[in-house]
Amino acid sequence: MNASTERVDPALAAGNRKALAGYRAEHFVWRVEGGVATITLNRPERKNPLTFASYAELRDLFGDLKYATDVHAVVVTGAGDNFCSGGDVHEIIGPLVRLKAPELLMFTRMTGDLVKAMRACPQPIVAAVDGVCAGAGAIVAMASDLRVGTPRSKTAFLFNRVGLAGCDMGACAMLPRIIGQGRASELLYTGRSMSGEEGERWGFFNRLAAPEALLQEAQALATSLVQGPTFANGITKTMLHQEWAMTLEQAIEAEAQAQALCMLTQDFTRAYEAFVAKQKPKFEGN
Repeated sequence: MNASTERVDPALAAGNRKALAGYRAEHFVWRVEGGVATITLNRPERKNPLTFASYAELRDLFGDLKYATDVHAVVVTGAGDNFCSGGDVHEIIGPLVRLKAPELLMFTRMTGDLVKAMRACPQPIVAAVDGVCAGAGAIVAMASDLRVGTPRSKTAFLFNRVGLAGCDMGACAMLPRIIGQGRASELLYTGRSMSGEEGERWGFFNRLAAPEALLQEAQALATSLVQGPTFANGITKTMLHQEWAMTLEQAIEAEAQAQALCMLTQDFTRAYEAFVAKQKPKFEGN
């Protein structure tokens, strides 16, 4: 059931519901159409790198999405021919080498909080990945729920190549679950690029599209999710994430409780009524 159609006490809604279609982004492009929000990293001349400020704004925006009444799916993409080259060398990497441990930890916790916010927001996130998708850019794609790439996509978890461990922003927890332990180990130890075809074959990309059709394909996928049961999709996302740490018995019980909640929604009732209406002419004709 769409949040916008629920009957909620106004006093409760005031602190827990907000419209985000009119949000004015400072460090990327934000657009909402038909319940689908599109975030475009918009520094194409530098292959759309992230800065301290854009990290923080993305973290806060994804955090706010849990309260959104008018956004039911999100597409993340990059301007030009690339997705995201990671942290800006001059605006992030340069300053980091001069910071002390407390400030470094402040930074790494902030980047990790972006991933936490992406996983915690109820809306499915579709990453539209073309060209370079490296470092933190690869993490943003990884943290999305679905990924559409192109044959020329080059995805690299290149932390090893800048003298850092591959365990960045949840990579060692999430990447093996997407493409398998051995393949994830290879990418995280070597920092090499994964091609678009390889990424699709390994299961990182759900599908590939021609570069000129990439955004349209990703937005069509997001739109199809918006047209489905949005409350139930949010529950599916929550359970996919939470069940990583559950036993099978715990997962089955959690899913029983979650599905019972979904059965209380108007989406479930409408789906049943639509099925009955579709079958009725068939029975009447016999």
